[in-house]
Amino acid sequence: MIAEIDGRQIQSEVDFHVAIAQALGFASYYGNNLDALWDSLSSDVERPVLLVWSNSSLSQAAMPTDFDRIVGVLRNAERQDAEWGLPAEERFKLELR
Repeated sequence: MIAEIDGRQIQSEVDFHVAIAQALGFASYYGNNLDALWDSLSSDVERPVLLVWSNSSLSQAAMPTDFDRIVGVLRNAERQDAEWGLPAEERFKLELR
């Protein structure tokens, strides 16, 4: 699956959670916080996934600390898939554009 979120619409952590939930089809009970994001990415999201965050520099400028925390969770999902030995073509991958 290729999912895209657009940094022009993501100016806060709240905006991010709305966008990611829609892009990845999270369940209605998604908690809209970083713990819920981790839980969803590590157990609910079927692989493979390429998450493309277009215009990510706009999000980073608008919310630098939150952006770094969010990207950290997304990178942890990438690392976990690698540590679990999933083939590269079956992993979660983040692409910042």
